Amino acid sequence: MKVGSVVKLATVDVKTIPPRSTVMNALKTMLKFGFRRMPIADAGTKKLMGIVTATDILDFFGGGEKHKIVTNRFGGNLARAVNEYVEEIMTRDVAYVRYTDSWQDAVEVMFKRGVGGCPILDDEDRIFGIITERDIVRFLSKHRVPDGFASDYMTSRVITIDPNSTIEDAMKKMISRRIRRLPVVRDGILMGVIVSMDILRYFGRGEAFRMIETGNVKDALSKRIYEIIMNPNVVGHRDPIIFRSRDRISDIVRRMVETGVGSALIVEDGRLEGIITERDLMKFLYSVI
Repeated sequence: MKVGSVVKLATVDVKTIPPRSTVMNALKTMLKFGFRRMPIADAGTKKLMGIVTATDILDFFGGGEKHKIVTNRFGGNLARAVNEYVEEIMTRDVAYVRYTDSWQDAVEVMFKRGVGGCPILDDEDRIFGIITERDIVRFLSKHRVPDGFASDYMTSRVITIDPNSTIEDAMKKMISRRIRRLPVVRDGILMGVIVSMDILRYFGRGEAFRMIETGNVKDALSKRIYEIIMNPNVVGHRDPIIFRSRDRISDIVRRMVETGVGSALIVEDGRLEGIITERDLMKFLYSVI
């Protein structure tokens, strides 16, 4: 059958892990390749069985319902729980498209299911590729589109977190509000931003990883947000992308595509006024093309 246009935008060299991999192995693999989502496939047939995302792991570590596995099955011992099979926390009802579909089909699936990416399957349900919001935004940004101002498309009621809040607080807020980034704000002044992958790096490397190994999980969960956003081993040298409300959408699109950062913060006189995400840009670009 003829390959659809979705394949032209997608990543086809897809990394997968089997369902009997551990949660910690899934975490390390995602960090190694910089993936926010990891398809789970049968080791023999390569058929899709599920998908695990950064959100699933945060949920498991203490953000939501999946943490009950840690408390009920492992008595709250996260050091033991991270050796649980990833199939226990993966999403089984996966949003996907076929390799014969168009990129428009992929956009519609992402809109309908509220996901940031989806696997591409062949006729036998094997992983053929994967497509994400970032792929779509990168593609659509190459078209000439009507311009607008940031204030016209930003979300003005931004969910934020105080720098003295804990990592556990951040995870719970991300899971309950179904978001993957939190601007860090004190008295209305922007101090930084923490995203779900930052928290994964925190748990998968360095100090917090040692805390999990030694069983000092409460210390890891009680770490303050300001300590995380100031740690270059967690956030690297990534600075938030900042624009003003009268800046052009075209400039924001260009900057986000160039840097690979998933959001832009709209700031006036140091105060956070709004946020624009890849999903916002995808909806805008898709609606006018």
